[in-house]
Amino acid sequence: MEERGVRLAGRRCLGSPISPGPLLHRVCWASSTSQQEMDRFWQKNQRLNRPLSPHISIYRWSLPMAMSILHRGTGAALSSGVSLFAVAALLLPGDYPSYLDLLSSLHLGTGLIGALKFTLAFPLAYHTWNGMRHLAWDTAHALRMPQVVSSGYLVLTLTVVTCLGLAML
Repeated sequence: MEERGVRLAGRRCLGSPISPGPLLHRVCWASSTSQQEMDRFWQKNQRLNRPLSPHISIYRWSLPMAMSILHRGTGAALSSGVSLFAVAALLLPGDYPSYLDLLSSLHLGTGLIGALKFTLAFPLAYHTWNGMRHLAWDTAHALRMPQVVSSGYLVLTLTVVTCLGLAML
């Protein structure tokens, strides 16, 4: 009998106007409101002295965790950097060679220039190598924890070697 009631409610919903108000009142058979459920949830958490949510300070830092956070950060940095460069190219007066001349007129030391190149290359190199690691994971390879850790060290090594190579150019 209840199945017939569900079908009839569904048919009424299909024949009703698009507005969700009447549909929700007609079909919802919940014994409690969502507010009551939420209140019960928070009361239980307070009674059991649970934290509000798992916080980063609860977990012990691991290489995969740090690399995941760094991957997201380098992705955001690359996106922001490309966007800023594009806006600057559109809005700033002059052309690219004039800005290169300005940089060379500052007479920065080779060590500082190398460090700046390394810093600029790091997000691209890390995000690229770690992205390749993620592509390998998408094919269900190297998903065991020892493989995840060793591939993490490989990504970090390749990143540093790539950045050093680019900084020397």
